[in-house]
Amino acid sequence: MAEHILQINHLSKSFGTNAVLRDIDFTVDKGDVISIIGASGSGKSTLLRCINLLETPNAGEIIYNGKNVLAPGTKAAKYRARVGMVFQSFNLFNNMTVLDNCMVGQIKVLKRSREEAKAHAMQYLEKVGMAPYVNAKPRQISGGQKQRVAIARAMAMDPEVLLFDEPTSALDPEMVGEVLSVMRSLAESGMTMLVVTHEMAFARDVSTRVVYMCDGVILEQGPPAQLLSNPQQPRTQDFLRRILGRQG
Repeated sequence: MAEHILQINHLSKSFGTNAVLRDIDFTVDKGDVISIIGASGSGKSTLLRCINLLETPNAGEIIYNGKNVLAPGTKAAKYRARVGMVFQSFNLFNNMTVLDNCMVGQIKVLKRSREEAKAHAMQYLEKVGMAPYVNAKPRQISGGQKQRVAIARAMAMDPEVLLFDEPTSALDPEMVGEVLSVMRSLAESGMTMLVVTHEMAFARDVSTRVVYMCDGVILEQGPPAQLLSNPQQPRTQDFLRRILGRQG
């Protein structure tokens, strides 16, 4: 039987009078690759930010390996090491080299020695093809390269789950492929991933499940072949018709 790594129960989040998430329920099992799709403003990024404790939900539970991380006493930094996040805008430290960006969290949060942190960082920088750039600063590399460094940095923390918040939307079109290629290889290696994306080919080819969000609720979810080819809800049908039309 599949083991639930994450279980989201009745999660709600409002900003003032604006309800962004409303009674969200879903589970994440080991090895899942879940693509979360939907129009801008549907609550996708807020959901990831709540799961990563960057936002505090107004109600509900986030159960990680049997423990509610919204309960008092959760050490957010240690939890984020296990449930890592890759951001749309990279969030690298501009004053640090590529290598130091991938070492600092290991040293500060995981208390690894510099030698151990460096070896671990190099392992993942090599995997994403960024080992030749270890001494570069973020301003000296392309957007696609920055995102690959951000993925290596998250992986160097040995996470159990990786959250991706539209990881290709800030990239020039020719750089999207290199980041999606790294994400595909992570999925093939068995990494558990939640991906907010507009890349429908990735959702179709790599996901184990696709979740469609609309107006702060999960309107529909299912295997990619089912949801993308035969959606049941009219709003899902309209959304897919628009986005697939744009992407050809």
